Amino acid sequence: MAAAEPVPPIGAALSRLAAEDPDRSAVTCDGRTLTRGQLEAVTNRLARAYAELGVAQGDYVTIALPNSIEWVQAVVATWKLGAVPQPLSARLPDAEYSDLLDLRPRALLVGRADPRGVVTSVPGDFSPRADLSDAPLPEAVSPTLKSMASGGSTGRPKLIEAGGDSRFQGDLVAAIMGNLPTDTQLVSVPLSHNTGFTSATMALATGQHLVLMPRFDPESFLRLITEHRVNYLATVPTIMQRLLPVYRADPDSFDLSSVRRWWHLAAPCPPTVKEAWIEILGPEVVWELYGGTELQALTFISGTEWLTHRGSVGRVVSGEMKVLDDDGADCPPGVVGEIYMRPRPGSQPTYRYIGSTAKTRDGWDSLGDLGWFDDEGYLYLADRRVDMFTVGGRNVYPAEIENALSEHPAVLSCLVVGVPHEDLGQVPHALVHASRDGTALDESAVAAFVAERLADYKVPRSVEFVDTPLRDDAGKARRTAVRDEVLARRTAGVREL
Repeated sequence: MAAAEPVPPIGAALSRLAAEDPDRSAVTCDGRTLTRGQLEAVTNRLARAYAELGVAQGDYVTIALPNSIEWVQAVVATWKLGAVPQPLSARLPDAEYSDLLDLRPRALLVGRADPRGVVTSVPGDFSPRADLSDAPLPEAVSPTLKSMASGGSTGRPKLIEAGGDSRFQGDLVAAIMGNLPTDTQLVSVPLSHNTGFTSATMALATGQHLVLMPRFDPESFLRLITEHRVNYLATVPTIMQRLLPVYRADPDSFDLSSVRRWWHLAAPCPPTVKEAWIEILGPEVVWELYGGTELQALTFISGTEWLTHRGSVGRVVSGEMKVLDDDGADCPPGVVGEIYMRPRPGSQPTYRYIGSTAKTRDGWDSLGDLGWFDDEGYLYLADRRVDMFTVGGRNVYPAEIENALSEHPAVLSCLVVGVPHEDLGQVPHALVHASRDGTALDESAVAAFVAERLADYKVPRSVEFVDTPLRDDAGKARRTAVRDEVLARRTAGVREL
């Protein structure tokens, strides 16, 4: 039996794809398209330019750019040198940007200068010298495929090196996720977020046509699917919720029939939002994944399964998971506890933290999520441990209240936090981003709507209306920071009285 062909590093894999079909579209963004051949030539030159600036195999290259062809070029050039791409949001405050840079030395910053004045930087539109060769480079393996920033929700920044080295098994990953090399894939979430980075990596490594959104916009999202006949995408619940009113207002303007697999992940999805997309696309199209950047374990669930296990995030398909109580004992089916996970025994470690340590118990890791298994092995999420609060001694999970609020047709996004109460300890406070379609929605209407669906102690005692989305395009909310801001406003209000 012949030995399997070794997996090439992703930079070399892209060179092979370019040689096979140089004229096939590789990446499109904002009306501009690069073919495989064009991407190969520009990234070979860019990699040589980075090398002249001191980037070597194993070095970190931080890429602080919005979604763009320039972002793709910078990451691919980094891989071709065997260096490690480390994406950061282009909109990070200087203080947070500096804190992340302090965690590990970098060889180069792309798109943003170093506020500390330490690391060499180049602008996002940096062009290599014209005399640099665009010929393929020698194969070089990056020691880790990516290093993702995390920790904003807890206030302690960290980096997560995950995904193994850059010998990325794109065909295997694509087969597991249900996409094909001939697919066109839409990425609407920030590439600095693990969902966006992983989706783009899969598309590039398997030769798909990658269509990027510079920034999410509901109508543009739907039109890109229609225009490019998108087959596959991975997105987040907050985007799914923002899409619904636009699609429902004029469904005949958009053709979503090309979509064969629509994944959502990264945050719990309100059941009414998921149900709506199952109705629009079909249950065989809508899939959900639960897991972390760390990749210790994953669950999958199809829309078909979800309809018979409403609210579940699926069964374990990779690694192992269990639910433990505060004493470390296994929780029986239906009992909420903390979710712990690990790779299957004998597997290689799947991640490494820089700037933090994992919460572990006897070799099992926790990401801080609470949930329970049913007696069929389907997992359900309650919330994150740090987000739970108690009302008169009873546990309240903000996600449950947010799911109830999301059923209101005028609610575009919402967030619930616990605030102090003299008698009950804490009570729910809701922030609501509502549509401007004329639907009457005030504090009493919010409370009445939730009261029809949940117990009285879960009904928000106070409501704030906001004009902007409460979660970013990656579906993330900095709940701790939001709660601190709410408390500061309430304190200031008391002082003004």
